[in-house]
Amino acid sequence: MKQKHKWCRELLTFLMKKPYDSYYGANTKPLRNVSGTDSKTTYDLNKEDTIKDMCETSKSEDTKKSETLKSEDAKKLETLKIEEEKKAETLKSETPILTAARYGIVEMVNVLIKKIPSSIYEINLENKNILLVAVENRRTVVVESIRKWSKECAKKEVFDSLIRQVDNEDNTMLHLAATPSGQDWNIHGAALQLMWHIKWFQQYVKGLVPKHFTIKTNKKNKTAGETFKDKHNCLVQKGSEWLKTTSESCSVVAGLLAGVSFATSSTIPGGNKGDTGEPALEGKLPFDTFAMSSLIGLCFSVTALIMFLSILVSRKEAIDFRIDLPRKLLWGLSSLFLSIIAMFIAFCSGNFFLIDQKYKQIVLPIYIFTCFPVTLYAILYIELLRGILTKIPMRIDKGEDL
Repeated sequence: MKQKHKWCRELLTFLMKKPYDSYYGANTKPLRNVSGTDSKTTYDLNKEDTIKDMCETSKSEDTKKSETLKSEDAKKLETLKIEEEKKAETLKSETPILTAARYGIVEMVNVLIKKIPSSIYEINLENKNILLVAVENRRTVVVESIRKWSKECAKKEVFDSLIRQVDNEDNTMLHLAATPSGQDWNIHGAALQLMWHIKWFQQYVKGLVPKHFTIKTNKKNKTAGETFKDKHNCLVQKGSEWLKTTSESCSVVAGLLAGVSFATSSTIPGGNKGDTGEPALEGKLPFDTFAMSSLIGLCFSVTALIMFLSILVSRKEAIDFRIDLPRKLLWGLSSLFLSIIAMFIAFCSGNFFLIDQKYKQIVLPIYIFTCFPVTLYAILYIELLRGILTKIPMRIDKGEDL
């Protein structure tokens, strides 16, 4: 993968030696009229005729297949095919800078804007400019790169004009941010997926667009907020089920830890003195560590149990996945993690009195190996912590798009 990236950089550097010939093709005229932000798009007629022929051929084949289906199913299938054809048509006609923005190739976007400044105004068949394409495909790095370029080159008016544009369906940038893309965020769990969708929509994109965009409607007479609710109903249900399953499982673990911690806290290693009733090992460091860790483990395990039970009885609307439910989940998982650590410390400090003197030289490696399972939970905890505390969601592809 690194070798491919190196070759791509070398190829891009070579092509940019003659940027306009490489971009538009030698001895040909540009396919876009990019004199301004309101410019219309002109396309090569031969390419358009070829695309129409392909579409007519595919339509005739689909018509023959749909005759065997019911009328309603055939209409749905035909609508889906038409949408797929329009999408394929759009992808074929896109210029390199729009394709680079679609797949998050920020290096190519930066070079093309620098070498061919007019390319930043280009639009595709759906009337989407580079920012709309980037937002539609969740390419945060591309949006941030263009915003940084506009600040460094004093081109803020260009950035603002790109933000204010709409596509053929009158969808603003906020509408596109409210619509799920083909590929989702690279994070586990439906609840965390929904939380990142809300952060992307409310916290990031909403902060870029003008305030009146929140009440602006598209051709379907829907605002961006209404579009978000309609498009994420299924994900809200999946997120609720994920939270319910996770909370139930963690509640069982927290209940077991609370029982073990309670039994451990009432146990005195070494017993009591016969004459005074005081602990026989009082004042020794392992004993004090045992007493404190068992109490801390009991406190945090009960806290975790309460937090997970509060998640189970909470309402699970889309807005609750923004702050309320993630905060409760974070508190519950943190308390559970601390209670597990306290339980292992109590076990090790209490077990220290049972080990013979000849084994005390190797007792530290033994305890480290014994506590190794905690690191497995720590990896999961850090992943969830990253998902909850991330302010700006970032798409990180694993190579499928390359």
